[in-house]
Amino acid sequence: MNNSASVTANAWVLTKNGEANLAFELRKTQIPTLNDDELRIDSEAFGLNYADVMARNGLYRDAPPLPCVIGYELVGIVEAVGKNVSQDWIGKRVLAFSRFGAYGQKVITKENAVVEVKNEPAEELMALCTQAVTAYYMAVYLAPVRKGEKVLIHAAAGGVGTILIQLCKHFDAIVFAKIGNSSKAELVKSLGADEVIDYSQGDYELALSIKLKGSKLDVSFNPVGGETFKKDFKHLGAGGRMILFGGSELSNGKWGFLSALNFLRKMGLILPVKLMMTSKNVLGVNMLRIADQKPEVLKFCLDAVVKMYQSGDLKPIVGGVYTKENLPQAHKDLASGKTQGKLTVRW
Repeated sequence: MNNSASVTANAWVLTKNGEANLAFELRKTQIPTLNDDELRIDSEAFGLNYADVMARNGLYRDAPPLPCVIGYELVGIVEAVGKNVSQDWIGKRVLAFSRFGAYGQKVITKENAVVEVKNEPAEELMALCTQAVTAYYMAVYLAPVRKGEKVLIHAAAGGVGTILIQLCKHFDAIVFAKIGNSSKAELVKSLGADEVIDYSQGDYELALSIKLKGSKLDVSFNPVGGETFKKDFKHLGAGGRMILFGGSELSNGKWGFLSALNFLRKMGLILPVKLMMTSKNVLGVNMLRIADQKPEVLKFCLDAVVKMYQSGDLKPIVGGVYTKENLPQAHKDLASGKTQGKLTVRW
């Protein structure tokens, strides 16, 4: 099948902001005709990311206007291609990125956003897309972690965190894994974490100070923002890198614009001259921007993590697999902060 006419398919549509059980509707949607460089995938399963929770709550500025179909990743079979895409893709099982739309049963994406996979479990493959690619980009491509460096990983039991632990240990770094409850300690230790910090038991900064024993951090992987920024920055040593890739603290705000202002206030201002004088680095990561402006980098990282998985160097952590009817519950579970690893919804 080549550049076929538009078709219809089921999709979970985000119709309003708010509670998951009220925000989504499973409905038929129109799938447009393919552009020349695109292909269409019959989806087997799709993954959830914390950015989806932010979008549902109206806090993700890059999300499409409502109503919309969100989602960044899927596994499925290529069923149609544009005229500039090789016919060889048809019938192949692929792991794919999409610029939103992945909550649909049929998804259109670019040829350079897919990688062929075998018969590996979809729920394992899903962890290799947005989350593993983000981790690889930060820890290997952007600012490589070195042997012996002290690394703090926030949300260490989550999808990105569990991959970060493995990548950092692959390069013989010393990992401080921050978790939200004691039930996650066994998981992060099994992945190689050297020290575990449970912030539900008290101020994580104090625990970090004790465990550092007077030394400094080399890297902080921080998807939280807010007050954690100042705390982490204080513990960075010369040459240290603060890598910000989310603002989950903002998602807990109940006062809209006022919560956003408070979020920024907690982070404070960093003067460039201070960074120079202290030899510290602050790096921001938004993988959607990388996908838009440097798709070849995204593809490079995707190919790399799939190879590491297939060679046994990466172990995806499956946090939960849901049927298509249970997408709202999957959203609630992810937002609760109680899950571990990757959450997947199967069609």
